[in-house]
Amino acid sequence: MNLGPEKIKIVQSALMAWYRDNCRQLPWRRDSSVYRVWVSEVMLQQTQVKTVIPYYLKFMETWPDLKAFAAADLETVLKAWEGLGYYARARNLHKAAGMVVRDMGGIIPDDYEGFKNLPGVGDYIASAVLSIAGAKPHAVVDGNVKRVLARLLCIDTPVNHSAAHKTYKAIAARLLYEKDPGTYNQAVMELGALVCTPKTPDCGACPLARECLACEKQVTALFPRRLEKKKVPTVHIAAGIVRKNGNVLITRRKLDGLLGGLWEFPGGKVEPKESPEQACIREIREETGIETGNPQFLTRVFHAYTHFKIEMDVFFCDYISGRVILNGPIDHKWVRVGQLYQFPFPRANLKFMELITK
Repeated sequence: MNLGPEKIKIVQSALMAWYRDNCRQLPWRRDSSVYRVWVSEVMLQQTQVKTVIPYYLKFMETWPDLKAFAAADLETVLKAWEGLGYYARARNLHKAAGMVVRDMGGIIPDDYEGFKNLPGVGDYIASAVLSIAGAKPHAVVDGNVKRVLARLLCIDTPVNHSAAHKTYKAIAARLLYEKDPGTYNQAVMELGALVCTPKTPDCGACPLARECLACEKQVTALFPRRLEKKKVPTVHIAAGIVRKNGNVLITRRKLDGLLGGLWEFPGGKVEPKESPEQACIREIREETGIETGNPQFLTRVFHAYTHFKIEMDVFFCDYISGRVILNGPIDHKWVRVGQLYQFPFPRANLKFMELITK
C-alpha cells in the first residue's frame, strides 16, 4: 500500500468516523484531564479494560487528584493496586506524582521530554497521555496499533523484534491525524481491541477493509508476524505460614524489583534433591533467622509471571525458637489471621488466602 497523501486521508477519515459511532463509553473518556488519563493508561498497560474499570473507579474515588495521590502512603497504594499485577507501575506512578507535586508545583509536564523523564513514563505513556489530554501530535504504538498497521500494510517486521517499535512508530506517525491526535490514537487502539483482534478479526465490520492489504490478499492470519518465544521456565517454590501464639508471620519485599513493597509469607526456591518441606524450613530460617518445624501441607498454587511460572507448595509451620532477624525482606509483622487482608499481597499468595482465613 502506497502511503501517499490521499491514502492517508482515507485511512484517517474512515477511522475517525468509525470511532465516533463505535467507541466504548469508558470512565476515563468522560474526563480527559491529564491526571486521569495518565492513571488509566498506566493501569491499561498489559491489563484488559474490563479488569481495569473497577480499579480505576475506586482509585479515582480514593484519590481524585494528583495532590491527594502523591500524599498517599505507598503501602495503601499497593493495597489498592492488589490484583492488577505489574506492581512497578503503581510504585513508579506514585513516585512520579510525588516528584510533580514536590518539584514541579503540582503541574504535570506538557512536553514530551519533560513528561517522559518521570518514573515509569516511556514512549507509549508519554504519547498517549499528551495526545489524549493535551492534543499534542504524538503517535501511540501498542499491541493493538501494531496489529492494525501490520495487517493494513502487510508489514514483515515481527512485532516482538527489537526493531519493531521504531518501524511501527514511524508508520503510525505518518498516519497520525494531527488536527485531533488524541481521538485518532484512541480510534486505532479501539479498532485493534474490538475489530482487528488477534485471532478472529471481523474484516466485514472494519472501516479500513478496502485499504487493508492483508484483507485484500486474505492473509490476515499471517499478520502480525512474531518471533518464536523461548519456553517459559517453571520455578518450584515453598512457602510457610508460621504460627505463633495465634499469629502468623508475614514479611515485606524490598521496594524495588518484582512485587516490590508487597507482603508475603516467607519462602523461596526448592533446591535440587531437597524436599519442599525441607526448603520451606530452610528458607524461613535464611530469611528471618527463626527456627520452625512440623510443616503441614496446605495446598499447591500455580501462577504465571511474564518471564517465568511458579508452582508453590504452601505449608503451615510451627514456630520453635529465635527472634526475627531479616535477611532480604525489609520488614516483618506477626498478625492475626483476620488482619491479613489489610496488607497488599501478590496474587499467588491471594490464591490460597481463603484457606487460611476461613
